[in-house]
Amino acid sequence: MILYSPKHPTYPCLMIPFATAATTANPVLYLSKLYRYHTSPPFLHATRSHHQTVHKLLPNHLLVRIAHSVMSTTAPAPTPTPPLSLPTSSSNSTTAATSLSGLSPNSTYTPRYIDVGINLTSSVFHGSDHGKQYHEDDLEDVLHRAKEAGCQKLMVTGSCYDESKSGYELARQHRTYSALFISHTSTNSISAGLIYSTVGVHPCSVKLIDSHPSGPEAYLSSLRTLAQEGASSGYVTAFGEIGLDYDRLYHASKEDQKKYFVLQLDLAEEICLPLFLHSRAAAADFEDILFPRLPRLKGGLVHSFTGTVDEMRRLVSAGLYIGVNGCSLKTEKNLEVVKQIPLERLMLETDGPWCEIRPSHASYKLLNKDECPPIPKQVRRDRFKKGLMVKGRNEPCNIPHVAYIVAAVKGAPLKEVCEAAWKNTLDLFGMDKTA
Repeated sequence: MILYSPKHPTYPCLMIPFATAATTANPVLYLSKLYRYHTSPPFLHATRSHHQTVHKLLPNHLLVRIAHSVMSTTAPAPTPTPPLSLPTSSSNSTTAATSLSGLSPNSTYTPRYIDVGINLTSSVFHGSDHGKQYHEDDLEDVLHRAKEAGCQKLMVTGSCYDESKSGYELARQHRTYSALFISHTSTNSISAGLIYSTVGVHPCSVKLIDSHPSGPEAYLSSLRTLAQEGASSGYVTAFGEIGLDYDRLYHASKEDQKKYFVLQLDLAEEICLPLFLHSRAAAADFEDILFPRLPRLKGGLVHSFTGTVDEMRRLVSAGLYIGVNGCSLKTEKNLEVVKQIPLERLMLETDGPWCEIRPSHASYKLLNKDECPPIPKQVRRDRFKKGLMVKGRNEPCNIPHVAYIVAAVKGAPLKEVCEAAWKNTLDLFGMDKTA
């Protein structure tokens, strides 16, 4: 028996051996206890005939489709995954492992990804840019492509109160079932949650705090309330994006950035959320402010890292994680840094709609087009066609290319990179941990 996602009916949420459900004394009761849609119990209807499909509209207008399929009463033995290997990397990172042998889409290992930095609240994912509407909202298509690429979870970045609130609402709108997976041999907790979010104010946006009509205290109070509500619901998994950015002081002065970095760290400590951090050309001040507070905090990720090897090592030694995206893979120096990031401290992201991997980047030559997953067809935004990507707009479906490049640079199996990033992300941010 397969239960399909109500938002995307082609995606199975949960597979249950039909014999398990059909041979119980009361299959309807069995299924209704199995699933819950937050506080609203699903009214699931099933028949013993696997030739029939029954639909019923739930009170919250969520349609659950139940499809029956007969399965063997004996679980098949798992097929062992053959070891995957890459050529050993040379001292020059651009010549390291340009072939990903055994890691093509036909490999027995199916990669899984969590995009820990994606700006889905950006207007460009809704067809608009700088106030001009270019095409219809295609966010659902973006999410569809992400799933097709193996991106199972997304963490939406909050850069101010309004964006943080929108990200939280987006996560709630795309909530899905948490339930039990029942097999012949075990019962395990699983979650099909797709979107999570962060709450915080980006260093380039701290002027919004100062300019709030009711004052900075009122803004920070609203931020605290939103973060507390989101954390208690499980949808807000980090406090951020917070930190320092000295590359763009025209947005906010050093003094203002440092002031609100400290005040937001206080909120993160109070709410007990891990950190989603930003550091750009500000390593000394960033570390001076953050490091003494780390023993009282829940750890954190320095996302979209573009710093030096020494900076990376200090962050890792302090117990922080490092996020890698296309902006982390632009130059030879960037690649050398990525090569040295310990796998146990690595996370993957796209930072879309920005930070795509471009032909001009040093990492681009490491993409083996015969083995890397292809990018879906793209069109210019003024020639938009539903179902196609928009050219120049980075999306979560591109995260496999980040993983393939990291594996190539490090001379490591793709599986090792993907599984390390998956584990690290769940260890820090939770996101309804699954095996």
